[in-house]
Amino acid sequence: MPFVIAEPCIGVKDKSCVEVCPVNCIYEGGDQYYIHPDECIDCQACEAACPVQAIFPDNGVPEKWRPFIQKNKDFFEQK
Repeated sequence: MPFVIAEPCIGVKDKSCVEVCPVNCIYEGGDQYYIHPDECIDCQACEAACPVQAIFPDNGVPEKWRPFIQKNKDFFEQK
């Protein structure tokens, strides 16, 4: 999975990332947005657009937010 949205998105859900995504791979969940791992083209547009700096490359997620990698996987497995 190229990018993961972490805790700073919760309660904010600004939509800036959704608006710049060229492939519409960002989906709204109950408390945050999620990036579909198979649809993302790794363009980094969402990362730059996020006003709360909640989007990270999967190998660059800060330690305290690493559980969001699994949360993202779980979101799409349930779909």
